Amino acid sequence: MLVLSPLVAAFAGAAFLIGVRLTVFPLLDPMKWYWRALLLGTAAVLSWRYMAWRFTETLAPLDWTADALFSWGFAMLEALTMLSSTVAFFILSRVKERSAEADQYSEWWLPGEAPRVDVFITTYNEPSEVLERTIIGATEIRYPRLRIFILDDGARNWVRQLCELHEIGYLARSDKEHAKAGNINHALRVHARDPAPPVFVAVLDADFVPHADFIERTLALFHEPGVALVQTPQHFFNPDPIQHNLGISTAYPDEQRHFFDNVEPARDAWGIAICCGTSSVMRVRAVEQIGWIPTQSVTEDFLLTLKLAENGWQTVYLNEPLTEGLAPEGLEEYITQRGRWCLGLMQIVRSSYSPFGMRGLGLMHRIGILDSLLYWLSTFPFRLASLICPLLYWWFGITIVNASLVEIISYYVPYYLMVLLSLNWLSKGLFVPLLNDTAQLIAAWPISRAAALGLLTSGSHKFSVTAKGGDRTKVVVQWALMRPFLLLLTLTIGGLIVPLNSDFVFNTSPTAGDGTAIVMFWTVYNILVLFVAVVVCIERPRYDRPQRQVPEPITLVIQGEKHRGWLLNLGRGGARISGPSGLSAGAAGKLDLPGIGGVDAHVAATTRDGYRIKFSPTPEQRAKIIKKLHTESAMPGADRGNILQMIRELARALTS
Repeated sequence: MLVLSPLVAAFAGAAFLIGVRLTVFPLLDPMKWYWRALLLGTAAVLSWRYMAWRFTETLAPLDWTADALFSWGFAMLEALTMLSSTVAFFILSRVKERSAEADQYSEWWLPGEAPRVDVFITTYNEPSEVLERTIIGATEIRYPRLRIFILDDGARNWVRQLCELHEIGYLARSDKEHAKAGNINHALRVHARDPAPPVFVAVLDADFVPHADFIERTLALFHEPGVALVQTPQHFFNPDPIQHNLGISTAYPDEQRHFFDNVEPARDAWGIAICCGTSSVMRVRAVEQIGWIPTQSVTEDFLLTLKLAENGWQTVYLNEPLTEGLAPEGLEEYITQRGRWCLGLMQIVRSSYSPFGMRGLGLMHRIGILDSLLYWLSTFPFRLASLICPLLYWWFGITIVNASLVEIISYYVPYYLMVLLSLNWLSKGLFVPLLNDTAQLIAAWPISRAAALGLLTSGSHKFSVTAKGGDRTKVVVQWALMRPFLLLLTLTIGGLIVPLNSDFVFNTSPTAGDGTAIVMFWTVYNILVLFVAVVVCIERPRYDRPQRQVPEPITLVIQGEKHRGWLLNLGRGGARISGPSGLSAGAAGKLDLPGIGGVDAHVAATTRDGYRIKFSPTPEQRAKIIKKLHTESAMPGADRGNILQMIRELARALTS
């Protein structure tokens, strides 16, 4: 009789799951709720199997000792993340796509007149190149009864002049109370007194360019009279800081893709889709009925969803790329934005809509709030704790997990693999452990602080605007963000080396049975995460190169000589081409661009495969460039992960 060793037997579960992923998963349809429920339900069962083992077998005996305090504390935090995941799995078990519905009801108002739609573009301090891009895109929207208005909370004269140039409306107010929500409310009240008030209002942030079919597609879902708001996804024509600084934008989607491509369609299936501010369209009558946009939170969009639901109105989601915006270009802006989202949710839970409160919300909306609350409260503190716990072992001899290698492989590995494989199956490969953990770590401390601030303090909090635009052409080292990671990296490497090579350690001899191997693996993984986080803090130069581009033939004319080649990247004021050779920097002429014509240009620099070109388009040519880059009905950037390409690009970034 063949007897397997305990280690081989422990690996059997993991091997089985990998085999199922390779042979069975490709045959399943991720749009079918029963397959989603089966796989995510299995992941939840294995998660709690692991958690039960953690509490019964791996913790220090309850006592007033450091081992007990930290091992039980970490296990409780781990259980909180498990609860968060379980609620998320429940929501993700269904999904709804509304494109066919939008096709069916594309002109539901016929044979009557098309309803009036106003487009509100909110702005505060964005530069002209950001705002003009959105204005030009808005003027290309295909819809018969459309008006466009800039809501300028900066009260800038040049913005008024820009509106006059493009023949659109301009609104400013005397005070800045309640930030963006107050700005929109002011415009709604002004337009309510209009002889021909809008029936629907579309909201765009200053840096979000609508596609030509934005209104056509979203308006179709208002065929149901109970629909108050249609939200569409936020896509980005530039990589976010993590994608850009690691050089992986072509192989790894932006950090928000999971929410907009997976979470929002799942929430919509349960009737709890949420407004995300920009790229949405709302029924004016519904918003007027609830007393306009609520102002009790810095995330007024989520609060608007809940207040509409409380009054019997529905928010729905159309998962089509109908706008594209400018992702935060710097780490500080990236972190500020996520901290604001967390703070706003905590304000809502504390003062307005607790999942356990008495407000008139249905069960699913309460579950939706609980899901968001658990995410912000558990994910980021857990990431910090995961870095600190191995240090406690190496430097102070505090045992956090007392387990054998066989037990870890038997309980942890099947749970972890099932979660990872299931989520990647339904999300097109968006979950890459090293990158996901780095993204969480970058903002972990500010978000944890924002969660505490929002839950424990009352009163209003300042609305922090995410800065956009500006000069991004130089390398910038974010030392303030990098220093904590460097310190933790030094302590982690030191914790691995010092106890093994000297007597300089604050404990006597750390022991966790053969669990020392587990801590060793944990430590090495943390070193990788911290190293990548340090690299992310080195902000690489950015150039005006929107992501959605395909090579096109061009002709560069220098001193009467034609040089044929390919357009690789196109921006508002420059391009990258390949093909021509023998040109020197500064050589001037004309660049003939498809659909735009000849633009005055000169060679700015030599690249690995061609040249970087600077040009000076006329206003008409600049408008054509913006339309070409941003208003077509296509998705910018990557929508799925490519692990092999990602490894190559990440290796190149880490070694360059």
